[in-house]
Amino acid sequence: MNQFSPLQAYQQNITTFENQLVSLKGKSSRIAWLRLVVFVATIVAIRLTWGSDTWIVIGTTIAGIAIFLKLVAADADNKEEILNQERLLAISKAEVDILHHNFAARDAGTEFMPPHHLYAKDLDIFGPASLYQYINRCSSQQGKQLLAGHLLQPQPAGHIEMQQEAVKDLSQRPAWCQQLLSYGMAGAITAATEKKLIQWLQQPPVMAQLYWKWLAYIYPVISIGTIILFAADVISTPAFNFILVLFFAFSFSLVRYTHPVYVLLSKAVDEVNTLQRQLQHLENEQFNNRLIDGIKQQIKSNRAKTASQEILELKNILNRFDLRLNIFAFAVLNTLLLWDLRQMLALNKWKQKNGQALPHYFDAIAKLEVTASLATLAFNQPGWCYPSVTGEHLTFSGTGIGHPLIQENKRVYNNFAMQGAGKVVLVTGSNMGGKSTFLRSVGINTVLALAGSPVCAESFTVSHTQLMTSMRIEDNLAESTSTFYAELKKLETIIKAVNRGEKVFILLDEILRGTNSLDRHTGSKALIQQLIQHNATAIIATHDIELAKLQQNFPAAITNYHFDVQVANGELYFDYKLKEGICQSLNASILMKKIGIEM
Repeated sequence: MNQFSPLQAYQQNITTFENQLVSLKGKSSRIAWLRLVVFVATIVAIRLTWGSDTWIVIGTTIAGIAIFLKLVAADADNKEEILNQERLLAISKAEVDILHHNFAARDAGTEFMPPHHLYAKDLDIFGPASLYQYINRCSSQQGKQLLAGHLLQPQPAGHIEMQQEAVKDLSQRPAWCQQLLSYGMAGAITAATEKKLIQWLQQPPVMAQLYWKWLAYIYPVISIGTIILFAADVISTPAFNFILVLFFAFSFSLVRYTHPVYVLLSKAVDEVNTLQRQLQHLENEQFNNRLIDGIKQQIKSNRAKTASQEILELKNILNRFDLRLNIFAFAVLNTLLLWDLRQMLALNKWKQKNGQALPHYFDAIAKLEVTASLATLAFNQPGWCYPSVTGEHLTFSGTGIGHPLIQENKRVYNNFAMQGAGKVVLVTGSNMGGKSTFLRSVGINTVLALAGSPVCAESFTVSHTQLMTSMRIEDNLAESTSTFYAELKKLETIIKAVNRGEKVFILLDEILRGTNSLDRHTGSKALIQQLIQHNATAIIATHDIELAKLQQNFPAAITNYHFDVQVANGELYFDYKLKEGICQSLNASILMKKIGIEM
């Protein structure tokens, strides 16, 4: 798959999956006809052998039923594979859409947006056309939550290195990542189901006393023995009916013990099935990285069974428990076998063996889905680089830095570097010249780098730091907050961090925009001086050319860059390229003339 471009690979997948679906659906049709033939043939065979040796009739019946059931099982497996191929087809089609930058319909992760965050809103981490929407390939709520957490705060330095290593490994296994997602889509694991299972694990076992175990063995002997005695005319019909009523009443009386557990665990089978398949998918693959090897070790036990086998056992118990939904089966199985009691005892035994391990299984899948999400990003963007994350504060350098959420054919790349604490870069420039996009390119790639992801650049180095931004400010009528006051609150958070001496990387866009020009200039100048005094590091985009003159007072601390505009025949032309120095060409007057203001 890797010898093709990502688009070619997905298009090839689409063709392959469509062909496989045609084949599988043809197989389904053939199995259906075979079932009909076997059913009719069995009826005919029984009719032809009727009246002959009894064992021949019994053998013919059993053989017909066995073949029919085998075909039913084969049909179920085939239908399951059809659903899997349909999901894989949908995944590849979705990846083609994403490569064409059509991802607006995907999960935007808005539930993970904190009300007040250091950079999430400014950098479009969540919401429509967001970074989360672009890179998320998690199906479970736990995976989505973990991915959101990776984007909301820097990961530990050691984890970033291992995450990159794992992403590199999985990016060479796109088919494996797609299959992991397909299993997840079949029945997405939710936090609610995990909570139910954990709650059940924490509860004392129900019907755990020894006499219940003995009853589970003795009762069926008595009930089946009663039927045999009735069939042998040892027990009369009235007596047999009376005994059956007693059996039913006794078995029904046990429901008060079993029903609360059933209610707690009901409807969990699909998600348990997903967990089992994803764990098995993990167990069956050999990896070459520490992170996933650690995840595999996390789910490994000293028992003979693997994690997926243990979860399969739980799924089978829950499936058997679900037979109570069939009123006839519930009445017969409970009356004769104490079916619910037997499943309760099986659940108690499973809990005793796996009570400590189950939470690790959910955690393992979440970590795996996050890594697969970043690996899919790496596969889709082979031109992106793996950044270097250093401990020195503050280092930032990159070549070919672009904004990952801008289409590749419209994206403009820039080179930029800054080194050392107490440094402030002022970026001046024209309206619509690219200042804000540049700041967001720096910020969003820093977020990716500190999450262990590849970044949209040819080369990229950044310190392990806390990013803080003030770019997109909105008023809040519900909190009676003006735009100016909202910005002051964000700046207050930044200033407090700076005053505490925290290692932060600050990105500011048009600060103090909500006040008059004199106060704005005075306040901006004072803020820049304070940042330098406290050895803070910042990139500040501004229209205020006068601020750029501060470089004369702080030549070692302030560096000027700009974005300019070219004018030809009254039209504006932007190249969106970052240049050193102070901007000399502004476009506001030209734009005002264009709308009819006489200048």
